[in-house]
Amino acid sequence: MTYARFAYLYDDLMKDVPYEDWVHFLDLQITRYGISGRKVLDLACGTGELSVRLAAAGYDVTGVDLSQDMLAVAQEKAAGKKLPLFLIEQDMSQLEGLEQYDMVGIFCDSLNYLQTEEEVLATFRGVWNHTRTGGLFLFDVHSLYKMNELFKDQTYAYNGEEISYIWQCFEGNHPYSVEHELTFFELDPANGLYHRYDELHFQRTFPAAQYEEWLKMSGFEILSVTADFQDHEPKELSERIFFTARKQ
Repeated sequence: MTYARFAYLYDDLMKDVPYEDWVHFLDLQITRYGISGRKVLDLACGTGELSVRLAAAGYDVTGVDLSQDMLAVAQEKAAGKKLPLFLIEQDMSQLEGLEQYDMVGIFCDSLNYLQTEEEVLATFRGVWNHTRTGGLFLFDVHSLYKMNELFKDQTYAYNGEEISYIWQCFEGNHPYSVEHELTFFELDPANGLYHRYDELHFQRTFPAAQYEEWLKMSGFEILSVTADFQDHEPKELSERIFFTARKQ
């Protein structure tokens, strides 16, 4: 699933996303597990908000995303800040031709956009191929609780003067999946009218134990499984599950 017009409104609508928490998580794991290299592959990098922050912090960042529109925003953002950022249009489940990195990350629940077990496993194997031996693989996903209780059959809305949206969530066809119906309205300052755009997005998650099994099948050693940016194991009401693994 790729973003279309939503890519150009994404940052305005997602101002509350705690990107600095992801940077802190990455810094903590790299320090904790003794990673000295600075080469980072940011998969499903979107508008590059996290990639740019990592580049500003001194990391050598390559961003990969399936959406041409997202990458265009990311490129403009990096250029505006005069930061080096190498961007590639590619499906994270079909990685090929890249270098090997000290750390590979799939953040902001981007892995949940993969619809099948085969796609997730293919992504893990592709990450293994592009991670140096001893390097880290970090990612986060929605918990089962978040999918079943906080998303399913819920409606969220935002009413701003220039941008507004209605976000409706419905149970998907797969277990632990949801369909996001997004309707957003953007003000045209030239005439004072609003343009309406509609997009449909799908997300699916799996039990933590399943992700652990796939990591092991792909050749990774699991170092930690935590939740909600806290250094503790997931609990019943945890919303976001974080995985740290190392290529053996």
